[in-house]
Amino acid sequence: MFKTSEIKTTLVGRHSPCGASVSSLTVMDKENSMHSKKQGLSLVTTSAALILAASQAIAEPKLEVEVFEAGVEGRGDSIGTVTLTAYDHGVLIESDLTGLSPGIHGFHLHENPDCSPVEKDGKTTPAGAAGGHYDPENTGKHKGPFDKSGHLGDLPRLHVGQEGENAQTNIAPRLQLSDFKGRALVIHGGGDNYSDSPQPLGGGGARVACGVVAG
Repeated sequence: MFKTSEIKTTLVGRHSPCGASVSSLTVMDKENSMHSKKQGLSLVTTSAALILAASQAIAEPKLEVEVFEAGVEGRGDSIGTVTLTAYDHGVLIESDLTGLSPGIHGFHLHENPDCSPVEKDGKTTPAGAAGGHYDPENTGKHKGPFDKSGHLGDLPRLHVGQEGENAQTNIAPRLQLSDFKGRALVIHGGGDNYSDSPQPLGGGGARVACGVVAG
């Protein structure tokens, strides 16, 4: 019988059929294991990069519109931004505005990408160059954002706090992001009852702010 010490010596010195000792095989196993781990980390890093790239590629398209005071002399100071985001059920409208009078304000998409004042019959209309409410079907009716029989450019009204601030998220369910491009967003001084009665165009009155949507 072999002694314990002799058995250990025999194992350490034994060669494999390929000519490598047990100790050499152990070192090779460790190197293979480290290589596998490196490959695994590389695959994880590559996968993460691909996921990030894919998420950026499918990110919802957005348009950011800077809004300015509108007056008879032309464009005034910036009052904030409106962000438009493509959505499965229309367009999300996120407004972040200041400097407006407290209360409800009519808010519409107008035909032209121009916020210049227009003079007609001796009267100057702030942001008059923006034209009328976007109405590609020529309905000639102001019905609000949810009624399909009216202007497509009728947007949800804005609610402004006592400090003149507005931070609001609405949805325009009848519009696509492409409808906004190359047009103008107009805020009116008065509210909007989504009707032409008792006053036309919801009774919003004067145009007090305007922002051109890039085409």
